[in-house]
Amino acid sequence: MTEIAFPHPAAPARARRRLAPVLVLLAATLFALNGSVSKVALQSSGLSTLRWTELRSTGAFLGLAAWLAVRDPRSVRVARAEVATLVAYGIFGFAFVQWLYFVAIDRLPIGVALLFEFSGIVLIALWARFVRREPVRARLWPALALVLAGLAFVAQAWQGLALDGVGLAASLAAAGSLALFYLQGERLVGGRPPLAVVCLGLLFASVFWALVQPWWSFPAGALGRSADLPGAWLGSVPVWLLALASVLLGTIAPFALSISALQHLSATAVGVIATFEPVAAAIVAWLWLGESLDAAQLAGGVVVLAGILLAETSR
Repeated sequence: MTEIAFPHPAAPARARRRLAPVLVLLAATLFALNGSVSKVALQSSGLSTLRWTELRSTGAFLGLAAWLAVRDPRSVRVARAEVATLVAYGIFGFAFVQWLYFVAIDRLPIGVALLFEFSGIVLIALWARFVRREPVRARLWPALALVLAGLAFVAQAWQGLALDGVGLAASLAAAGSLALFYLQGERLVGGRPPLAVVCLGLLFASVFWALVQPWWSFPAGALGRSADLPGAWLGSVPVWLLALASVLLGTIAPFALSISALQHLSATAVGVIATFEPVAAAIVAWLWLGESLDAAQLAGGVVVLAGILLAETSR
């Protein structure tokens, strides 16, 4: 008699864990592309970074909410005890990290802004050491030194800080928001599906922006303007098309992929893999927007990434 072999129950879980790093890489690539798309849109539309962030957050929330209303409406039900946590996550983990990033790339080369923002991953390890009282490896301290030294090269500190001060401050503040996004996201996906976590985060981010700048004052005419795409053969497209791409491919897709990966990987592991984003963003900005870093900044970027990887693996 032929014995029927049934798949081991753990096999799908192992397969999803193996797929998780791919999800993070794909998310990093989409975020990297969105940086250049958003920079072109900001420079062409005349929209402020606040308005672009509001448009991106609200559009992404509406798209996800429509999907979940049909597929899984129970996943977005919120208990009273969860409200404060989700409000904080939406504002500091979604609204601020997006807005601060846009402020930074509007004033700095995209690759430089992301190097400073991703230094926030070191904060995750420091939080684990001093707040959660988790044991960390001794490599955390040389990692911190590498990140600080590398950022000094990227900022060209010997020239009296050659970078735009507002852009630099925004990218450093974004680092803190990025750390919160990963740490809170790691905890929240334990209680509800990843898409629901993203949807609720974007809901409270959208409400926050609507209070800061009401929708009835939105300059809708800016969306009808033409954006000249860098590259002689690309021509121009309406700004609303760039906004749609930013919502679908630059927000919904990468956030959902990142949060999905947190179901199978720790915030540390996701942070390590996500360091691909500054590399990919710098390459896209160089090829498409003509942004380049000098030799000292490139060397500093390599040192920063090395320090981040060391810090991540210290947990």
